[in-house]
Amino acid sequence: MKTMREFDVKGADGRSIRGDVAEGAERQVLFITGFLSRRWGGKSKALAQWCMERGWGFCCYDVRGFGESEGTFTDYSLSDWLDDARVVLSMLKQGPPVTIVGNSLGGWIAWLMAREFDRIDRLILIAPAFNMMGIRARDIPDQRRRDWIRLGSMPWDDDPLHKDWPLSWKWVEESEALWNTNFDRLRPVRTSIMHGLEDTAIAPEGSRRFVEQLRMRVPSFPVELQFVSGDHRLSGPEHIELLRRLLVE
Repeated sequence: MKTMREFDVKGADGRSIRGDVAEGAERQVLFITGFLSRRWGGKSKALAQWCMERGWGFCCYDVRGFGESEGTFTDYSLSDWLDDARVVLSMLKQGPPVTIVGNSLGGWIAWLMAREFDRIDRLILIAPAFNMMGIRARDIPDQRRRDWIRLGSMPWDDDPLHKDWPLSWKWVEESEALWNTNFDRLRPVRTSIMHGLEDTAIAPEGSRRFVEQLRMRVPSFPVELQFVSGDHRLSGPEHIELLRRLLVE
């Protein structure tokens, strides 16, 4: 793998999507972060190191409105973050086949991108947040849901992590609409899912239902699901080692 370099590509509104990329042979690994996560963390650093050891390409980026990318968080929704993934994948189109490692919401984005880009030939989804906002809107108290619709935007939760990041109701509408077409235009991309049994942020049952629905439609689809001990972050040494095995096997 060549030296990592920063890149700056433009989103549909002209705002910069910023990230890091290194070219390599045989394979490119794209890491897509979770909700309210910046591109460099324990998983992406480990992935970059493994890719460097094997001479593979690696890429990670921040979505518009967050991290080092341009824009204001409240101006963007799920469809915009999907567009950001498309822009980055288009940048990688000249290289070798792409493996996407998607974390949480990035896992669902990875799945949706695999329907569109033939160059993607492998998915590793970590606690994928399928229809994250649609499920959230159904699970919260009726009054909070009515307030969300009435006000137009509201934080995902009032906890310290989310309280300063309001989301428009458009997130919910887009999430539900995408889920309704989630199994359309299926490509048989080899897919591995790892999900923590103690995950309270994104219920592991969501991954189980996803695999069941996928196999109902295409029994031979190359998907595997591994439940492991752990919470949503899956950042312990044993989780990182499982990620490494899934990547290099």
